[in-house]
Amino acid sequence: MLLDLLNKDNQSDNKFALTPSISPKAETPVVPKKSPLLLRLLALVFAVLCGLLICFVFLSQFNNVTAASFLNVQVSNTPCPKPNLQPGELSYVHFPKPLTYSRAECACNPVRYFAILSTQRSGSGWFETLLNSHMNVSSNGEIFSVKVRRANISNIVDTLDKLYNLDWVSSASKNECTAAVGLKWMLNQVSALDSLRKLVQGLMQHHEEITEYFTSRGVSVIFLFRRNLLRRMISILANLYDRDFKLLNGTHKSHVHSPREAEILASYKPFVNATTLIPELKQVQKNMLKALGYFNSTRHIMLYYEDVLKNRTKLLDVQDFLRVPIMKLTSRQVKIHKGSLSEQVANWDDIQRTLNGTEYESFLNGDYRL
Repeated sequence: MLLDLLNKDNQSDNKFALTPSISPKAETPVVPKKSPLLLRLLALVFAVLCGLLICFVFLSQFNNVTAASFLNVQVSNTPCPKPNLQPGELSYVHFPKPLTYSRAECACNPVRYFAILSTQRSGSGWFETLLNSHMNVSSNGEIFSVKVRRANISNIVDTLDKLYNLDWVSSASKNECTAAVGLKWMLNQVSALDSLRKLVQGLMQHHEEITEYFTSRGVSVIFLFRRNLLRRMISILANLYDRDFKLLNGTHKSHVHSPREAEILASYKPFVNATTLIPELKQVQKNMLKALGYFNSTRHIMLYYEDVLKNRTKLLDVQDFLRVPIMKLTSRQVKIHKGSLSEQVANWDDIQRTLNGTEYESFLNGDYRL
C-alpha cells in the first residue's frame, strides 16, 4: 500500500514536471518593424551612388574623345613639308583646307588650280570629260552659267574661293586625292548668232579683277579654241535647232554617248546666213584675240580642238601642264558632226561663194574623219 502511494506521488511529480508553467504576466516577444524612412534613405543613397558611377564613366569617355579631337586638330594643323620645286612653281602649289570636310591623309598632297577658257561648241565639254577621267583631276563645268554667281565681282571671287578651297560639291568631285581642280569658263559672245543664248558669264566684263585673282592665287589657264570657226557655227545652229525641237524623243542633248543619237542630231542640216557669215567669223576671232590679250600674263597653255582630236599626245602636254600623274584619258562622248562640211549644211553653194577668195577660204576645205 505504501508502495502504491509512492508510485502515485512519482507519477504526479512527473506530470507536473512535464507540464510547463504559464505565468499570467509573460508576453510573446514582438519583432520590431523596419522604418520606411530608413528604406527610403537607403534607396536614395543607392541612386546617388549609381548616378555618380554613370557620370564617372561618361566623363572618362568624353575626355578620351576630346583628347582624340585635340590630337586630330594638332595633326591637321601640322604644316606640310615644303615641296621640292623651282621657285617659280611654288606659287602654283596649294594645300587647301576645306571647311566642309577633312582631307585627312590627302592634306599634304599639293593641289593645282586651273580654269578652261573657251567658247561654245569648241569641244570644251568633251575636253572636260577627258580631264575628269583622270582620278586626281576635278573640272566642275560652267559654274558661272548661274546668274547670281556672276552678278558682281564679289560673288565671282566668293565662288572661285569656294571652288579652289575644295568646298564645291559636284559630280566631278573625287574620292581620291585631288591634285588639280578647276572649272570651264566661257567668253561672252556679243555676235548676233550667240546672243540668242545670252552667253554672258562675267569673264570678259571683269577681266582685270579676274586676271589679278588668277595671278595672286596661282591659277593656271587653259585656252581651248576651235580652228575651223565655220564648223563651230554649224554646230551652234544645229544645237539651237535641237534645243527648240528636241529630236531625241523630246529631249534636248548638247552631247551624246551613242552613234545612233549622233546620227539623229546630224541629220538636221542648218541654213547659214551667207550675208552675215563673214562679220560673224570676224567677231568670234576678235573675242578670242581679246581674251588672249586679257589673260596673257597668266601661266597658260594654248590648245585647239582639232589638234587634240587628231593628236592625243596633246593630252600628255595638258597633264604635264597641270603637274598630275600621266594617265590614259577617255571620254564616252560621241562626235555629232563628222565628214565633209558640204554634207552638213543646207546652202553649201552660198557658203562657198561667200568665203572663196577670203581669209576664211581654208574653212571650206577643213575636214577630218574619225
